[in-house]
Amino acid sequence: MNKHGNHIELIKANGPWPFITQRIYRLPDDSQLLWRSRHHRKHLNRVEIDRLITCLWMPEELNWWIGIIFALGSMLFALGSIFSLLPSLANRWSLDVIAINSIFFMGSIPFTIAAYLQLWQAQNAGHFLPQARRSPRRMVWFAWKPRDIGWLSCAWQFLGTILFNVSTFEAMLPGLQWFKQDLMIWIPDLLGSIFFLVSGYLAFMETCHAYWQWQPTNLSWWVTFINLLGCVAFMISALFAFVTPKVSSFDVTISLVFTLIGAICFFFGSLLMLPETVH
Repeated sequence: MNKHGNHIELIKANGPWPFITQRIYRLPDDSQLLWRSRHHRKHLNRVEIDRLITCLWMPEELNWWIGIIFALGSMLFALGSIFSLLPSLANRWSLDVIAINSIFFMGSIPFTIAAYLQLWQAQNAGHFLPQARRSPRRMVWFAWKPRDIGWLSCAWQFLGTILFNVSTFEAMLPGLQWFKQDLMIWIPDLLGSIFFLVSGYLAFMETCHAYWQWQPTNLSWWVTFINLLGCVAFMISALFAFVTPKVSSFDVTISLVFTLIGAICFFFGSLLMLPETVH
């Protein structure tokens, strides 16, 4: 019941257990209101197709910046992968291994910035109240919302980006023995990839309102699905990145190929966040 005494009825609530990602309310005038977790968290609404062109320049929207910054990080990861896979191209640009690894490190910085902006957005989304106006609230820089699937997704991703900062920074150190590479580079990379995979699947469930669903007409579904594919690719890359005393060129190549695939997925997933931003 709202502050005017009008009855607001919750008709349906669903989502992948133990989360609620979608609710349907019946308002006092018998109309229905649909609430979605991702749309509430990111302040999104349906728009007409002819307005989507405005997504190319929306610097006043936080979602736009998140998409752009994620895309920048993805481009740098893709560039580092290409130089690693094509030594002749790297030689043409006078890039050695440390220089190429620095490209990966530079790519990890935008990932962390965008991930924190997304986490900040999630923890400041507030509680949804049907027919209630948004009231000014104090900014929350850090929060604990373990029952909120959107916040959990953002939190796991943010932690994953920090681990990628560590692994890519350590990769710039010259002359590391194989066991130090595993300890200082591979373990943070593996954990970061696991965190990304958890984050990607939580975001996917948040959009599907189920553990799995096929929604090809839903733009948000494509954003989370493509990003989830990127998370899977990063996970495969990390598994093949384990260093042994005798380095396997096959494992190195597979790891780099899947890093490139993951970066491309995140790049397109990030770009799709731009039209999703229009509201």
